[in-house]
Amino acid sequence: MKILLLSDIHANFPALKACINFLPVDSFDAIYNCGDSLVYGPFPNQTLHWLQKNNVPTILGNTDKKVIKLLKGLSFKKPQKEEKRVMYTWTAEQLNSSGKKYIRSLGKSMTFSIGGHIIGLFHGSPEHPNEFLFPDTNQQRFDELARYCPCDIIITGHSHTPYHKHVGSTHFINPGSVGRMFDSNPAASCAVLTIKKHSIKLVHHRISWPIQQTIKALKKNKLPKIYQAMYLAGRKLN
Repeated sequence: MKILLLSDIHANFPALKACINFLPVDSFDAIYNCGDSLVYGPFPNQTLHWLQKNNVPTILGNTDKKVIKLLKGLSFKKPQKEEKRVMYTWTAEQLNSSGKKYIRSLGKSMTFSIGGHIIGLFHGSPEHPNEFLFPDTNQQRFDELARYCPCDIIITGHSHTPYHKHVGSTHFINPGSVGRMFDSNPAASCAVLTIKKHSIKLVHHRISWPIQQTIKALKKNKLPKIYQAMYLAGRKLN
């Protein structure tokens, strides 16, 4: 079983397209996406259309949830920075009817049984969708989550930090962010999980993408200039 792992696309379709050009869809048995498919990138409809077209099991991330709030006519307290709120508002306004229906249909987590393994998709952690997990997160926390969650392969996003930790009999995996890495390397991050009868193999990939396509779309839609700088730098500036 060969699975492509995606997360935190953030409506950056040129980065997503670069990943699937480098790792063709038809070479995988499945593709899983751990959420935050929307906001900060200028291609929300293209991103959601691709996920729907390819029947990618996808869960909600925190940015997706806030967009749903706006679609319902509600508001939110955070983020408070004006440039971030502009990106959320613009995204909600841009979504077509198909995208709106799709994003509102998604859940917070998913589980699959494959080859004797139970795989769980979560955005932040199995216990809380907004929890940040990093490779250097306290070992005790990983031990707690391994006891808390019945899955033996736990796949998360949210921290935009790729890693693979083996804690007891549990594998913790983060494929990194397809659309918005924060480690000063703009290259998209994703991972390939291969499950065999007696082994689990995980390979992370960093893939260059046409940054100027995203910059051009940000400019065309008159979105906050700070995001142009962020994509070029490959790190968070606000």
